[in-house]
Amino acid sequence: MTTHPHPHHPIAIIGAGLGGLTLARVLHTRGIEAAVFDLEAGRHVRTQGGMLDIHEDSGQTAIRAAGLYEPFRALVHPGGEAMRLLDRDAAVVLERGDDGDGGRPEVDRGHLRDLLLDSLPDGTVRWSRKVTGARALDDGRHEVTFDDGTAVTTDLLVGADGAWSRIRPLVSSAGPAYTGISLVELDLLDADTRHPDSADLIGGGFFIALDDHKGFLAHRETDGSLHVYVAHRADEDWLDGIDFTEAGGETPLAKKALLDSFAGWSPRFRALIADADGPLVPRRIHALPVGHRWDRVPGVTLLGDAAHLMSPFAGEGANLAMLDGALLGLALADHPDDTEAALTVYEKELFPRGEASAAESATWLTQMFGPDPMTGLVEQFTAHERS
Repeated sequence: MTTHPHPHHPIAIIGAGLGGLTLARVLHTRGIEAAVFDLEAGRHVRTQGGMLDIHEDSGQTAIRAAGLYEPFRALVHPGGEAMRLLDRDAAVVLERGDDGDGGRPEVDRGHLRDLLLDSLPDGTVRWSRKVTGARALDDGRHEVTFDDGTAVTTDLLVGADGAWSRIRPLVSSAGPAYTGISLVELDLLDADTRHPDSADLIGGGFFIALDDHKGFLAHRETDGSLHVYVAHRADEDWLDGIDFTEAGGETPLAKKALLDSFAGWSPRFRALIADADGPLVPRRIHALPVGHRWDRVPGVTLLGDAAHLMSPFAGEGANLAMLDGALLGLALADHPDDTEAALTVYEKELFPRGEASAAESATWLTQMFGPDPMTGLVEQFTAHERS
């Protein structure tokens, strides 16, 4: 009988994001056990935040495969599909309401993650397990080591660990590259009471205002706050010139730097920056090469951002991660005695699916941060409504 120096799991999923949890849930509903390892200390350590539009042909397909569609519908944010496009003077260029019949309902990412976590047996997710290395053993097995000095072995290793995946190097030498877009995230809390003009500006759903290679993207969250992304096409070191670490958590210097970059824009947009509550969070947008793929490597595969990291501007990332997880789970259930056959089926569909979405996301980025972005966006949204 084969023995293992470390605990052994037939299936080990690295990352308890939406994709990894969807995979674990689909496997669980088919009677297949999987262990999930995540670097966070627990489910509530970090605010998951942000609204997600869950697409009918991807995210919702995954949720149905996971047997969670009805409880998912209970999470939908009424009015969340409403959308406004505004020019730099805050005039409405295009507005779309939410009659409840759209194919991309909005939900809070944290609520969706909780739904998936609560659908799994206790102990499925092992918290505080930050991967420090992974290596191939024999017969397609792998060993994964963690920063607490522990390790596990597995017959099937799934990298669901995001943009900077520690599992990806087992199959690919590719890494994320800066896309040319930098964001600063900020929040306005209790908006209807404390920031009524900003609440009126953004409305009940999502809004976009872009010009001259920069702008604002924002949405209303289910807790009544406004979540705002201040976006710039900029050199990769642009954010390094802004001090986001001022003492006491206040960020007047960072706010001033951002406000200076929007001189000439409507005061209503500038107020989103000036009135922000809490810290301003800088983020650079990275992406893997469009069409990223790898040769079949026994006993290991990737899903979500680990497989096909792309810019967020087409709204595909979370949806694709969940669909990846669902389809991988179904392939494994369909080939219970032949994991390699399951992975071959899964990756055959994964690669073109990821390539198409990554290309679409790259096109949206070019449109949104190129010349005359609003004209192109109006045409895109109008065409989408006709289809």
